[in-house]
Amino acid sequence: MYRLLIRPLLFLFPPEKAHKIALGALKVARYIPGARFFIRLVCKRRSKSLKKELFGINFPNPVGIAGGLDKNGEYYNDLANLGFGFMEIGSLTPLPQEGNPSPRLWRLPKDRALINRMGINNNGVRYALQNLKKNHPHIIIGANISKNSDTENDQAYKDFSRSLALLYDFVDFFVLNVSCPNVKDLDQLQGDNMLQQVIDGVNEVRRYNEYSRPVLLKVSPDLEQAQLDRIIHICLINGIDGVVATNTTHSRDGLKTPLKSVRAIGQGGLSGAPLFEKSLATVKYIHEKSGGLLPIIAAGGIMTPQQAQEMLDAGAELIEVYTGFIYNGPLFAKRIVKYLKRKKKK
Repeated sequence: MYRLLIRPLLFLFPPEKAHKIALGALKVARYIPGARFFIRLVCKRRSKSLKKELFGINFPNPVGIAGGLDKNGEYYNDLANLGFGFMEIGSLTPLPQEGNPSPRLWRLPKDRALINRMGINNNGVRYALQNLKKNHPHIIIGANISKNSDTENDQAYKDFSRSLALLYDFVDFFVLNVSCPNVKDLDQLQGDNMLQQVIDGVNEVRRYNEYSRPVLLKVSPDLEQAQLDRIIHICLINGIDGVVATNTTHSRDGLKTPLKSVRAIGQGGLSGAPLFEKSLATVKYIHEKSGGLLPIIAAGGIMTPQQAQEMLDAGAELIEVYTGFIYNGPLFAKRIVKYLKRKKKK
């Protein structure tokens, strides 16, 4: 029904508008007696065999939602009803920001992909914090945090530390977004000195708390091998708990969409099916280079249950979807869990 009816209807609207409509529909279900129970009944699939303890957290299944879908922490309990084991909210910045001007999100249906240059638009950490206080999460929450666009890179560590401190008692883990391609020069934070500065600031906040929240680093799929080697080394020696691999890509290689149309869109991060091989290669490399000491959440181009299994086979502990969820619909998590359970049984 989703692919034959609902998705074609949603795709009649501009992508950002369709995004709001879909999330709004989930919100409406809060006020219809029995609706949330029915959604859980249809979409959730429990599996004891897929439960996993990682970072000291018990994940009910390994399928999560990547950062960017619920930017402000407004829909996490609604999305929990769809059978996901965990999710990221954000990216969140200390102060609210509008992001880049519209249009800033495009579909590439022939490639089952999206291009976005949203620019980390969000209502700020304090807005998400109010939501978390008001609505207790029924799902494991990771806070994806980043710097404000007008914060200079040499001061970025202050933004990360501030957001971490504010959210520390209200989420389960953190993801440091230093690799978004849609904020000017943000990916330069992946360089040795600036990354070390960000991590030092984050670790200082952790030291002043009674317990240590897991902190992961989100990396770009466009890094050279030498850059990735240095990031792995920095993570290992500084107590970073894991890596999210990967963010969106600048690459436009191998697209079926006419080149003229792609060029007309301009800059932006590409997600979806064309990203899968790059993300898979990055997951394999990090796993092998770190000797399995750096846990990985695989994200990027997972469009089928089989690809989710490939990521796990490559060394990932958990997987996240976003564009695959957009193209496959609300039963996507259930389909992945069902497939993984069957493969594990075999």
